[in-house]
Amino acid sequence: MTQTQKILVTGATGTVGRQVVAELLARGHAVRALTRDAARATLPAGVEVVQGDLTAPDSMIPALEGVTGLHLITFGGAYFAPLETGPRILEPARAAGVRRVTVLHGGGPSLLEDAVRAADGVDWTVLMPVEFMANALEWADGIVASDEVREPFVSRLSAMVHEGDIGAVAAVALTEEGHAGQEYVITGPELLTVGDKVATIAAARGRDISLVELTEEQAVAQWRAAGHPEDVIGFLLEAYGNTPEVGRTVLDTVEKVTGHRARTFAKWSAEHADAFTATAPAVMA
Repeated sequence: MTQTQKILVTGATGTVGRQVVAELLARGHAVRALTRDAARATLPAGVEVVQGDLTAPDSMIPALEGVTGLHLITFGGAYFAPLETGPRILEPARAAGVRRVTVLHGGGPSLLEDAVRAADGVDWTVLMPVEFMANALEWADGIVASDEVREPFVSRLSAMVHEGDIGAVAAVALTEEGHAGQEYVITGPELLTVGDKVATIAAARGRDISLVELTEEQAVAQWRAAGHPEDVIGFLLEAYGNTPEVGRTVLDTVEKVTGHRARTFAKWSAEHADAFTATAPAVMA
C-alpha cells in the first residue's frame, strides 16, 4: 500500500481532470485542485479547491506548497490553445519539491511538455490517450432530438479510451515508482467503427438510433454550422478520414499500469445512458 500523498491536479474540472481527482481520492491520497474559478468548481467532498491559472504561473505558487505530485494539461483557452508558459510552470514546481509530474499530451507540439521532459530532478510521465469515449456525448443532442447520428467516414476504426482509465493511469504514475520517463499511449480494449458505437449507445438506452453517413462536404457544412474554426475542421477531416495507426491500435497500457483491464465502450455507454434520452440534458462529463 502506498503512502498518502498530496497531489495538485490542474484542469481538475475537465473531462480527464475529474477522473484523475476521483482516482486519487479512491486510492486514499489528498487532492488539491487548481481551477480558474474556485467558487464555481463542483468537485467531490474532501478536495481542496484553489484558484489559479496555468497562463499566469505565478498564481500557482501557493498551490504548490506541500504537494509531491503535479498533473498538468498543455492547453489553456478556447479549442485547446497550447500554453506558452511551460518553463515558468516547471521552475516553481521543482522549487516547491514536486517529485512526480504527469502531463496530458495535447496532440501536438507543446512548450510545456518540452519543459517537463527537460526538467532535472522530476520524474515525468507523458499520457497520450487516443480518442476519448466522452467524445460520443457530441451526438447526444441529435440522438435526443431525432434518434439519429450524422457522421462522415463511418467505417473508421477507433481504439477509444474510457476517460476513467486515463485518470487511473495518471493516478498510478503520480503516486508510485516505476513510471519515470515513460510515454504511455492509452487505449480502450477494442476497435470500434462509428456504427459499433451507435449500436452500443442504442443498446444502453434501450432505443434504436439511425446512423446517417455524411459526405465530406456535408460534414464540413455541419461542423461550420456548429461554429468550429477552419483549423479544427481540417483536423477532424484528417483524424476521421485518415485515422493514424496509433488511434486504431489496441494496447494493454491500462492493464500493465493499473492492474485492471481497460473499460469497454459498453460500460461507458451504460454509465452515460441518461445523456442520450429525452429525460436528461446532454452535458460533458
